[in-house]
Amino acid sequence: MDTPAVDLTKYIETRFFGERPHVRGRRITVAQLAYSMRSQNWMPQELAFQFGLTEAQVLAALLYYEEHKAVIDKLEEAEQLLMDEMARKYARP
Repeated sequence: MDTPAVDLTKYIETRFFGERPHVRGRRITVAQLAYSMRSQNWMPQELAFQFGLTEAQVLAALLYYEEHKAVIDKLEEAEQLLMDEMARKYARP
C-alpha cells in the first residue's frame, strides 16, 4: 500500500519559475537544495545555514523532492537546456 503524500504547501509553492517548485516566499528551488545536498554532501542543518532557511523549510523541500523526483529532474533538465541554448545564442565571442 502506498503512503499518501504529505501536504507541503505551507513550505513549497510554484508561483515563481514556472512550474519549478521552490521554498514558499523565497526564490530557492527545491532542486537547488536537493542538488546542493548531494553535490556538497551537506546535511539539512548546513543547507539551512547556507541558504538562510529554517530546518523545517529545508526538510520540507527535501521531502517534496523525494516525492516528486522524476518530475523535478525533468523540469531542471529542460531549464538547463534552455540556459545552454541562451548561452549559445547570446554569448559574446
